[in-house]
Amino acid sequence: MSKNVDHQNEYLRSGLWKSLMLISVLILIGISGYYFFFGYSIIDAFYMTIITVGTVGFGEVSPLNDFGKIFTSLLILFSIFIFAYAVTTISAYLVSINSILDFKKRKMQQKINTLKNHVIICGYGRNGKQAAVKLRSYNRQFVIIEQKKEIIEILNQEGILNIEGNATDDETLIKAGISHASFLITSLPSDSDNVFITLTAKQLNSKLSIYSRASEESSLKKLKIAGADHVIMPDKIGGDHMASLIVAPDLIEFLDNLSASTAGTMNVQEIMLTNLPQIKTIRDLHIRENTGCTVIGYKMENGEYIVNPDIDFQVKTDGRIIVLGNTVQIKNLNKVFGL
Repeated sequence: MSKNVDHQNEYLRSGLWKSLMLISVLILIGISGYYFFFGYSIIDAFYMTIITVGTVGFGEVSPLNDFGKIFTSLLILFSIFIFAYAVTTISAYLVSINSILDFKKRKMQQKINTLKNHVIICGYGRNGKQAAVKLRSYNRQFVIIEQKKEIIEILNQEGILNIEGNATDDETLIKAGISHASFLITSLPSDSDNVFITLTAKQLNSKLSIYSRASEESSLKKLKIAGADHVIMPDKIGGDHMASLIVAPDLIEFLDNLSASTAGTMNVQEIMLTNLPQIKTIRDLHIRENTGCTVIGYKMENGEYIVNPDIDFQVKTDGRIIVLGNTVQIKNLNKVFGL
């Protein structure tokens, strides 16, 4: 299908070039005829050709003989046919462009419809873009919802799944596959929009985990009531981070490296035990032997964290194990446990 569309597009482009060439040749013939056959100056020949080809009818520069009248008539007839061909070609080209855009949108929508447990990111500003970069580094599937056409064009060029529209609209969220998504990140600059998106998203998918941005502290409670599981204030985090770099610079730099995704640095990953019912203790996972990663924590079913649990610590299927490793070790972990 895409090959046929490309072939049709190439054919229409060649038609546009033919139209431009025919118009150029027609104007050149007109100027040459009036200049050589009727003794017009270059300026008068150009003027006479333009008003003739354009069928403006301002009047002749000087009276024409019978041959001049025949030449002018033929010039008018050819110009009518050529311009009709040009208009038809241009119209077909514009229709083809719209068809190609519709085809690409349908193809992208089909890909989105096949996603399961993906992440929806509302807004591709600084925070949304950073979230997308992080998710991509972990090979997590995500869809961007964005209104600005110039950003949509960039996303299309980069091959990132996206929906053009307003994230506050139910239809837009449905197109992004909210019914079968697991997470939603709303990072719009307006707190009221983030509250509205959170309310709408929870109604469309009550099991959805929502992470929202907030600019004002007064919005924290509203977002929590609306259904946001986590609310992040970038400005507050940035200020705390800068102050922490002054108080404990080495510790903060180490913690920053834990969240980095470049080769050779340290990463933190979690293992859900839901699909590992045979596991009784951390020892049974053989994480260190098989992947090189180190277990640094365990999250219990009630949300409580245990730091540096013992290797014989009893685990449950609804708990989560948190491990530390470099990029290569984390990749081995993902391969072994199918993460």
